[in-house]
Amino acid sequence: MKLRHLLDTVIFVDHLNGIALATAWLGSVPDGQAAISAVTRAEVLVGTDEGDRPSVLSLLGKYPCLPVTVEVADRAAGMRQRHGWKLPGAFQAALAEEHGLRLVTRNTKDFSPEKHAFVLVPYKL
Repeated sequence: MKLRHLLDTVIFVDHLNGIALATAWLGSVPDGQAAISAVTRAEVLVGTDEGDRPSVLSLLGKYPCLPVTVEVADRAAGMRQRHGWKLPGAFQAALAEEHGLRLVTRNTKDFSPEKHAFVLVPYKL
């Protein structure tokens, strides 16, 4: 299957916090169609308790992890300058754009789907 989505950190945070909409959406994505970024992996792991780490690593391991390359870093810097996004968000957007993926997030403050065609908001709280 072809990659279609880059999953933002907030989707995993919602899932791990027991938000059923996030869990249902993650479960609806066919295998091989979603990836995470190195940024998301790090952000999720930072917020993980030691006892939960094995299950969280298993969850994250289901998704290919896209690295931040020099090209992505340069693109993210430009996006941060243009849009005023914090660097983690700029990295997410740059990775999505670099790989032709939809950024799946609930962060409409930075990533309004009306303003940014590459954004997919799968649910609202």
